[in-house]
Amino acid sequence: MGDVDELNSQIGLLRALLRAEAASADFQSVDEKLRAVQNDLFDLGGQISCPGLVLLKTERLQQLDEWVAQDNSDLPRLQEFILPGGSIPAAQGHVVRTLARRAERSLTALGHALEDGEAQTAVLRQYLNRLSDWLFILSRRLNRALGQDDVLWQRDE
Repeated sequence: MGDVDELNSQIGLLRALLRAEAASADFQSVDEKLRAVQNDLFDLGGQISCPGLVLLKTERLQQLDEWVAQDNSDLPRLQEFILPGGSIPAAQGHVVRTLARRAERSLTALGHALEDGEAQTAVLRQYLNRLSDWLFILSRRLNRALGQDDVLWQRDE
């Protein structure tokens, strides 16, 4: 629960940073998506707290899949790994991405610890996995919207 709560709080910070950048770009649709994610995370947390209760609908997972496809469609194909950074909002996007991954790992451990836990947490784990994918794409989009390039990993040659 703590990992999900921290993720949700850091998404709130990302939303605040985007509002501060409002003069540079229009982030209203991104803010609406992030607000929906925050509500989803409350549902996810409720479902963790009350096994057997279904709050996070599979439609929300499908919505994330659509966002991934839409938001990734016009980004340049990656040739190298990307380092977290660039603009402040994109860097915060990478922070929340890593927190989503950590919450996914915690939920996986919980699923292993509970009887029938893997089945109970399957959709929740999938949601967090897709969320982290979308947050990676979102971070790239935020950099582009704010006039920043992706920060590429430089291999030692």
